[in-house]
Amino acid sequence: MRYFAELAYNGARYHGWQKQPHKISVQEQLEAAFSTILGTEIEVVGCGRTDTGVHARQYFMHFDFDGQFPQAFNRRINKFLPPDIAIYRIFEVAPEAHARFGAAHRAYEYHIGFVKNPFGQETSYFYPFAQLPDPAKMQEAASLLLGYREFFPFCKTNTDVKTMRCDLRRAEWEGSPREGKMVFHIASDRFLRGMVRLIVGMCLHVGTGKTKIEEVRHALDRQERLKKSWSIPPQGLFLTEVSYARY
Repeated sequence: MRYFAELAYNGARYHGWQKQPHKISVQEQLEAAFSTILGTEIEVVGCGRTDTGVHARQYFMHFDFDGQFPQAFNRRINKFLPPDIAIYRIFEVAPEAHARFGAAHRAYEYHIGFVKNPFGQETSYFYPFAQLPDPAKMQEAASLLLGYREFFPFCKTNTDVKTMRCDLRRAEWEGSPREGKMVFHIASDRFLRGMVRLIVGMCLHVGTGKTKIEEVRHALDRQERLKKSWSIPPQGLFLTEVSYARY
């Protein structure tokens, strides 16, 4: 039987979702907990590979299990998992359902604080520079992206993807430096490696005049890298929505 699990996690102390040698990951924690409570080795497949320090408010994974779930399994698994990972629900799906390849829509948020908050360091990027960005220019840069379908300028190097094509559906800023906070909203069918953090860095550079909007347009037209790329720190990034057309 194949099951989907909906969950959330604070990624501050993890080296991303994906299991890797000698580093703590979200996937590793979940597989250990499920395997222990279900009494058999469980492998989980996630809907995406979030980077080190990135969070997920909504995340889906799938796993195969042919036995019976223990009574009050959700409460037991949440008690066993660390406090920064929470399982919301588990439900049966078709045998061919796939958490990663079946996802048709993903949305992210990136949070920037302009007032230093000692209690928000894990979940928001504190902008420490004296020159504040112009939110109108940042939105102009974000809106420009919606006219394109390929995003090579916003993909980290050493990626193994076969296409740079993404169906971008939203790219919008809210808030302002004067209000003390800005949040970037972006949605697409898929994202390239490091794409959101590179886009946020580009918008901030446009907002402070370090990059001109014409340079961004030129890079997108020619599908080449910007002269000044900035992959902004991970702690402000949240995966916020994942949806499936078939399941």
